Amino acid sequence: MKLYLIGMPGAGKSTLGRALALSYGVPFVDLDEEIVRREQRSVSELFACEGEEYFRQREADVLRDVVAHHPALVLATGGGTPCFHHNLEVLLATGLTLYLSVPVPELVRRLLKSAAARPLLATLPNAQALETRLDETLAVRQQFYDRAPLRCAAPVCSAEMVRQLVARYSATA
Repeated sequence: MKLYLIGMPGAGKSTLGRALALSYGVPFVDLDEEIVRREQRSVSELFACEGEEYFRQREADVLRDVVAHHPALVLATGGGTPCFHHNLEVLLATGLTLYLSVPVPELVRRLLKSAAARPLLATLPNAQALETRLDETLAVRQQFYDRAPLRCAAPVCSAEMVRQLVARYSATA
């Protein structure tokens, strides 16, 4: 089984992904962490030194490599991963994609402390600016996220909730 988690920054993709991988007994890969490992530079450094387009191309390359070399895994993507370089088509064609839909006010609460470490949020001066940016970003990305066959819209999606979603989906597919 290949299960891909998509959604906004702060949606809980990495945290939930680790729990799901353990639950299913498959490897867990955080796409951003894999890019950092391969590049030997943080995502922030990549954005600052190489620019977003370089990062997005690297993200697409690493995604395709990870998907090709893991017969089973849980993958936490970056928030923008599905929106560039036909990455969503790769995810939809090779596994089961789950959209973690978390309300923007909850994302703001989760991201306030870590925004400075996130390249696309680092320059925002306060919670209101962060909320505005997240609203704008979600408006652009929603069309991609909505194509996932599975959605967990609870503020916190547990591994058990996702296992039930996957089981119901698999029984009808």
